[in-house]
Amino acid sequence: MDPRKLFVDERLNGMCAYCYGSPDTRDHVPSRVLLDDPPPDNLPVVDACRSCNEGFSQDEEYVACLIECAVTGACDPAGVVRSKIKRTLAERPALAARLAQCRRVVDGRTIWEPDRNRVRNVLLKLARGHMAYELSLPGLSEPEVVEFMPFICMTDDDRVAFESPDEAGVSLWPEIGSRAFQRAVIGEGLMVPWDDWIVVQEGRYRYRVSQNDGNTVQMVLSEYLACRVIWP
Repeated sequence: MDPRKLFVDERLNGMCAYCYGSPDTRDHVPSRVLLDDPPPDNLPVVDACRSCNEGFSQDEEYVACLIECAVTGACDPAGVVRSKIKRTLAERPALAARLAQCRRVVDGRTIWEPDRNRVRNVLLKLARGHMAYELSLPGLSEPEVVEFMPFICMTDDDRVAFESPDEAGVSLWPEIGSRAFQRAVIGEGLMVPWDDWIVVQEGRYRYRVSQNDGNTVQMVLSEYLACRVIWP
């Protein structure tokens, strides 16, 4: 099998990964705003229509800046670490002000109250992109679960459960000819676990896709926000 070519149902080709309309551009999964420069050479890309490709940009920028602000505890450009976010906040004072409104100090502790709809919008977009790229499967229907939580808010048991492979062992075989299938087949057709974490950029973004309990996409943003999207 040629690893450079996918062998999947042709009906799944030639469509936007997010709305399944006609694609006229390609989109990075994850968006480069979630990564540091320079981005990885092998950054995953999927087919997308221009409307979807451009339509998520502001929400993705919001989420990237929100996470950096939460990690550093600051909303002004001088206080953040990532140069890309520092530049964005300097150029977008209205965004910096909006993020500052999310910040609360309660009993001496800093908490954040983000726009959950915007975060959900970005995570669902990312999950659909990973489904299309890894499994060559659509995720157009409404998922059963879209959840996200900072690691610092998790119990130790929750963290272990999120990070650990499925106890069922080798995942169900993915779509024949998909990237996940090609990664799972070695040697004389031997199937090996294919649903381990894929690190896009160390410390910035990783994800994994599995099919033992529905179609599940997990993502970790900046080693801060743990996310999960599940389709039944």
